[in-house]
Amino acid sequence: MAVEKMLKFVSVGRDMPEKREAGDRRHDFLEIYGDFAVPKAQEQASRCSQCGVPYCQAHCPVHHNIPDWLRLTTEGRLREAYEIAQAANNFPEFTGRICPQDRLCEGNCVIEQSGHGTVTIGSVERFITDNAWEEGWVQPIRPSIERPESVGIIGAGPAGLACADTLRRAGIQVTVYDRYDRAGGLLTYGIPGFKLEKDVVMRRVDHLRDGGVDFVLDCNVGEDLSFDAIRGRHDAILIATGVYKSRDIDNADARGIVRAIDYLTASNKKQFGDDVAAFDSGELNASGKRVVVIGGGDTAMDCVRTAIRQGASSVKCLYRRDRANMPGSQREVANAEEEGVEFLWLSAPEAFVGDRVEGVQVQKMRLGAPDATGRRSPEPAGEVVLEGADLVVKALGFEPEPLPALWSTPGLEVTRWGTVRAEFGSGRTSLDGVFAAGDIVRGASLVVWAIRDGRECAAAILQYLSQSVGASSRVAAE
Repeated sequence: MAVEKMLKFVSVGRDMPEKREAGDRRHDFLEIYGDFAVPKAQEQASRCSQCGVPYCQAHCPVHHNIPDWLRLTTEGRLREAYEIAQAANNFPEFTGRICPQDRLCEGNCVIEQSGHGTVTIGSVERFITDNAWEEGWVQPIRPSIERPESVGIIGAGPAGLACADTLRRAGIQVTVYDRYDRAGGLLTYGIPGFKLEKDVVMRRVDHLRDGGVDFVLDCNVGEDLSFDAIRGRHDAILIATGVYKSRDIDNADARGIVRAIDYLTASNKKQFGDDVAAFDSGELNASGKRVVVIGGGDTAMDCVRTAIRQGASSVKCLYRRDRANMPGSQREVANAEEEGVEFLWLSAPEAFVGDRVEGVQVQKMRLGAPDATGRRSPEPAGEVVLEGADLVVKALGFEPEPLPALWSTPGLEVTRWGTVRAEFGSGRTSLDGVFAAGDIVRGASLVVWAIRDGRECAAAILQYLSQSVGASSRVAAE
């Protein structure tokens, strides 16, 4: 009977939740997609082919049991569907909204390969999780036993929060330290509300706090509190700081040229109703300005779409390769174009005009021979054009901060890229009892990978604590 309800991909077409009109959504920071109603979620879930080798699951970093929760959704067993989703992913309400499904689960859907259009996995995931919150099925964290061991987590982004959630459920005492005044990391201050509304993030943070996770906010490790002091308070440490050092461009020091992280953080703080001097002064506000964003990743897409909503007079995105070779989500590019963003493909900044930026000299590019990764390298085509600009946003990616120097911890080994050197699968670092997860190990990556890393580190920390307790018991007995 259950199988008969599935395999509808031939008779039922792919359908996304209703998307708000571009003319409406460009004036606010609300999410652009509506919610599935129960019948529509069941209909779309029924398109799953329940294939013997679920490539969607294999290409999901947390290896979501996607076919099972799609089947349960179709059958109306929505609480079970949520529980299956939650079992592999601490925060399915985040990934359902911001995962690049077109590159991961949906991009590897078997029926997509056969020409029928992928199952709308992300939208169903979002539906079953939001529905679970509305129905009260998201249970408080109440460990069956409380353990005395304590773990300190540096960084309240997705990796740190996933680890905290997993450890608290096991009864571990958890304290999370973060540089910002709100937890969530880039979920809170990096990703705009039109992709992930902030009450969704704060709801999960409150859930963790109510479950016993302690948060020490506005705490810049190395300045407000030393790493050694934190290490001395806990039985194990997780480093999950993310990567916040922006890649730069030569000779880009004119006024009006800003970092993407500063620009997005200011915008998100304003959405919380905070006072932001740099925004109010116009430094980090695109209103009425000609905006040029440099970069082709998801951060660049966040910046151009934010500028539209702030009332920029024009928004252009420079990317040195063509559309087919850009790293950002094609879905996000399409959304940006609908909202009025102009993309200048095969374009790279050569110089900036004015002490307070007035324009960008743009070198037109062409694609040459493939580089070591197999991507064709951009090279100058010989033509330079001038693009007027009052605000230039550098969205060229992020690099790790030099943690050993900042934290006066030379024993913390890093790679030649500056990321923390950590054992694959466990996150163990060169320091005993210190683990690392997320972007500070991988480099700038996806939220879903950070969640996976946080979960894996939590399992390794639990093993470490058990071994430490066992060793201590043996020593005491002797």
